[in-house]
Amino acid sequence: MKVRFFLVFYFIFLSKGLFAQTAFQKQVQSFLNHPDYRNASVGILVSEVETGNTVFELNADKLLIPASVMKVVTSATALKILGPDYRFQTRLGYSGKIENGVLKGDLIIIGGGDPALGSEYFTNHYFAPHFLETWAQKVREAGIKRVEGRLILDTSMYDSEIIPPTWVWEDMGNYYGAGASALSVYDNLFRIRFRSPAAAGLPTEIVSTYPEVEGLTWKNEVRSSDVNSDLAWIFGSPLDGTRVIRGTIPKNRRAFTIRASNPFPEQLLADDFLNHLGRAGVFVSGRTIAEELGNSAFSQIHTTESPTLAEIVKVLNEESVNLFAEHLVKQMAAEKTGLGSRDEGLRIIAQFWKEKGIGTSQLFMEDGSGLSHFNALSPEFMNSVLRYMALTASGSTEFLGSMPSAGQGTLHHFNPQLFPGKTLLAKSGSMTRVRCYAGYLQTNSGKNLTFTFMVNHFSGSHLQLISEMEKLLAELLR
Repeated sequence: MKVRFFLVFYFIFLSKGLFAQTAFQKQVQSFLNHPDYRNASVGILVSEVETGNTVFELNADKLLIPASVMKVVTSATALKILGPDYRFQTRLGYSGKIENGVLKGDLIIIGGGDPALGSEYFTNHYFAPHFLETWAQKVREAGIKRVEGRLILDTSMYDSEIIPPTWVWEDMGNYYGAGASALSVYDNLFRIRFRSPAAAGLPTEIVSTYPEVEGLTWKNEVRSSDVNSDLAWIFGSPLDGTRVIRGTIPKNRRAFTIRASNPFPEQLLADDFLNHLGRAGVFVSGRTIAEELGNSAFSQIHTTESPTLAEIVKVLNEESVNLFAEHLVKQMAAEKTGLGSRDEGLRIIAQFWKEKGIGTSQLFMEDGSGLSHFNALSPEFMNSVLRYMALTASGSTEFLGSMPSAGQGTLHHFNPQLFPGKTLLAKSGSMTRVRCYAGYLQTNSGKNLTFTFMVNHFSGSHLQLISEMEKLLAELLR
């Protein structure tokens, strides 16, 4: 009797499992048959966190463009290598001697690669009071009222490659295409304010830029439009100040603002610092130059520390900040070798995962943010990284805490009622004809899953594809 009851129970349990699996398979098949995705490249892997067992797979070992899902790899590695409590340091000091309030030498800023220096994401950290006001006050407290020498900016902690070479022309001039400098500041972006005429199809006018960046010249080709959105694009090299703006902005606007990348963050930092010094009654006679300090004498006045790496990574993943990710790649290299190089940072990342037993034959990494179209990885590789981060100690709590939940950050389109609390934790990635998701899902039965969905070369809208991804995840939840 007991054996018969067990067999009945077993077959009921098995049939329920098969039904759930079939329901998800049907959902996937319906997705693949949609005209917008029929010719797309699609990779899916769903697996159990605890066991690593596969729940569902489709092209799990195929290499696909990840877009910003690449930030999962970058941020996870940085938390493991640098540690969640790591802080970037920017140092202020001088060379020479101070005599009767006069510095007979140079004032010096040494960049430490802080990606968040003056960031609008960390206003409480840097603007209460303004960090440059603090710097000016520290200079005064050191007994300096006048500097006979120069203001020196030492950015030698990072190499001279500001922008990864595989980023496309369309991205570099826009805010999300800002490059990493050892003295990045204010998110390496600035704002351009336009005025547009009442009718569509007419030229617009640039009213102002904030903050003002010296050395930039403009060619404005933006026109007014009936479309009520920002469709303006900024084109320009990271090596010069010429900028062309093309596209459209809404018509009949007295003040319409777009954001652009700043190719000269070091100069902006210097100019702003000199203004703060002037207000504090400190004047610098010499010019501002970029120079490596090397072994020269340096008397330190003050050190500004960044928020913790855990705090930076949370913003990086929730808001998908490319600049922060590129900094982390270079910073890992700087800590390991003394020079922040993208190539060396990427080698360190690949080596880290190889040592953890996660093969990197399914990883092509050209940057840390995922903005490069040359990046590629497989759902299998991504799920392995996610599982490792869920099951190991140091940095894992901070990593999981950095992933957006439904209705937050880059998952703001997902319905939090479908995925209450922290049921869903995931990083999204998108660029033209690319949308991907990778993260964690806790099912209604309490099972913890890792998942990676990658869709490349699809037609149709991103909003429609987001809705399809939400349906797939909701089916898994059940």
